[in-house]
This record gives sequence, structure tokens and C-alpha cells, in this order.
Amino acid sequence: MPDNDNVLLEVRGLKTHFPAPAGTVRAVDGVDLTVRAGKTLCVVGESGCGKSMTARSLMQLVEPPGKIVAGEVLLHRRHETIDLAGLSPRGRKIREVRGRDIAMIFQEPMTSLSLVHRIGDQLIEAIRVHRDVGKRQAREQAIELLAKVGIPRPDKLVDGYPFQLSGGMRQRAMIAMALSCEPDLLIADEPTTALDVTTQAQIMELLAELQRELGMAILLITHDLGVVAEMADEVAVMYLGTVVEQAPVDDIFHDPRHPYTRALLKSIPRVGRAARHRLESISGAVPSPHDRPTGCPFHPRCPEVMPGRCDTEVPTAVRLGADRHASCLLHEPMIPSQTRGSVADDR
Repeated sequence: MPDNDNVLLEVRGLKTHFPAPAGTVRAVDGVDLTVRAGKTLCVVGESGCGKSMTARSLMQLVEPPGKIVAGEVLLHRRHETIDLAGLSPRGRKIREVRGRDIAMIFQEPMTSLSLVHRIGDQLIEAIRVHRDVGKRQAREQAIELLAKVGIPRPDKLVDGYPFQLSGGMRQRAMIAMALSCEPDLLIADEPTTALDVTTQAQIMELLAELQRELGMAILLITHDLGVVAEMADEVAVMYLGTVVEQAPVDDIFHDPRHPYTRALLKSIPRVGRAARHRLESISGAVPSPHDRPTGCPFHPRCPEVMPGRCDTEVPTAVRLGADRHASCLLHEPMIPSQTRGSVADDR
């Protein structure tokens, strides 16, 4: 078990399913995560592996007919622990958590900001929902927030509309809104999508600076392993709705223990290789959620597959150190009758 004195959020066996005519889509299928106070956890994996849906599930923002069907999301506040998965998605308790304890930066700000309301009005509303302040004081705080995230002339742009701002400025406005109540955890779902490289770097530097200033934890969803190497304290690797490995960032890059993690790292372009060297890729594609493979979900694409075992047995998380675990049969003893728990010992 992780050191509870330093743990802000624990996710245990989280499952989010969507009923459909072709069968139930298991978008999140038993996720285990640990987010530590003041640290950055990066969640990586191919498109369709359940990263964004996991983030939405943490805040009970799953659109019907999807719903959380199992698991716990334990938020450790200063004097209490709340299971967010057990709260009503529209209840008062979860609305108190959103924004105040946990805030989220969505992937595309144009779909998250209201196009018919001024930037300042949206910020003021977010502030007044959680703080007992008047409209004038909330407006002053909104201007200060816009200035803090690097928006020029914030006293003027506070009265602007989202469509009047560039992509980078809209994302900065989203960050300002997320930080309006100084949350303990900021979830950033690919916050640099569709931005140019220079703006991407500025946004990531801004998040790192704000984290140092406010002491908040960050759960960062990204495809960019370069960003992971720069930002992360810990990394969680997801595949087909499950976390296949979580470990400190140095362990992930220098000693990956899951075949999928190794395959992801091999697909990164490297400086200095011969021009004719062919970039490695992961064979196959992520299976359809309607046609999940039996046994280990990665076994049809795994270069280290063990026929007769990987295609029949479902791996569980094996503890490989104080802060790391991997879900792979390579780390489990080959005993057919063994009893599996949520995290087994690596022997």
C-alpha cells in the first residue's frame, strides 16, 4: 500500500461502462491509480485506452448512459476521506469537490467555454460558486488570475469572448478558471492539443510554475513522452481501460517492466541514429471495445507473449517495489491454483 500520509487520491478497481446494442463498452475496466500530494502523475497510452474517460470518472462527469459500476475514488482531504465514486453525479457533495478540491482543464477549450458569455463572467461564476465574495471582488480576482496565467491586458480581455482569443489564450483562460479556487489536484487532459510547438512549451512551463507556487498535485494526460520526461514524478501506463504499469518516471524510462511500456518507449524517435534506421512501431492496433481479447488484453500484440497462458489468464497488479507495480504474467509465478489479490508480491 502507498504511504497514506502523502497520498491525495487513491483509485481502486474503477470501472466505467457504457451499455450499447452491440454489447457493453468497458471504457474503464479496473483502474488502480495513486496521486500524491504536490506531485505530477502523467497518464500515457494510445488513443482509445481510456485515459480521458478515467479522468472524467474521477469527477463524476460521465455522460449517460455511461456510469461507474464498480470501484472507489478516495479523496483524502485534511480531516476526512471521501469516496467520489459513491457520490451522486448531480449531488451537492460532488459539486463542492469540483473546482474547490479537484479542477480539470479539458482537451479543447472551445468546447468547454461558453461562446456566448464573456471570459470574465465565466471566471466570476466559478469563483462565486465556491467562495463567499461579491461580484466586484470576484471580478478583481478574475483579472488577477488572467494576469497570473500570462494573458496580456487582462483588465480588457476579461470582457472579451472566447472566440476573440487565440487557441493558446483560450487554454490560458481555461487554466485560470481551473485555478480560481486553488484546488489540491489539477487534472489536465492533453492541455496542449492543437497548439503550436512554441505555445505548447509555454503552457507546460506555466503549469509547472503554478504547481511550484500553489503546491498542487497534477494528473496530466498526454501522448508526448517528452513532456512526461520533463514534467512527471510518476507515470501510469494505460491499455484498454486498465493501468498496466505505474512507477516513478526514472524507473519507467530506464527500467520498464511491462512489454507495452517497453514498446511505447521503443517507438520514440531518437537523435543521432542512422538516417536509414526504421522507427519501431507496435504491431497491430488497440482492439475494439466490443471485441476484447481473452486473457491479457495486450497479448495479441505482445512480443513476449506466452501461448497457452497469456491468452487465458488475466494478469493482476504485481508489486515490484515500494512505489511501482505492473500487471503482467511475466512477473507472476506459474502456479495455476494461486490466489490473486489486488496487488501480489513479486517472488
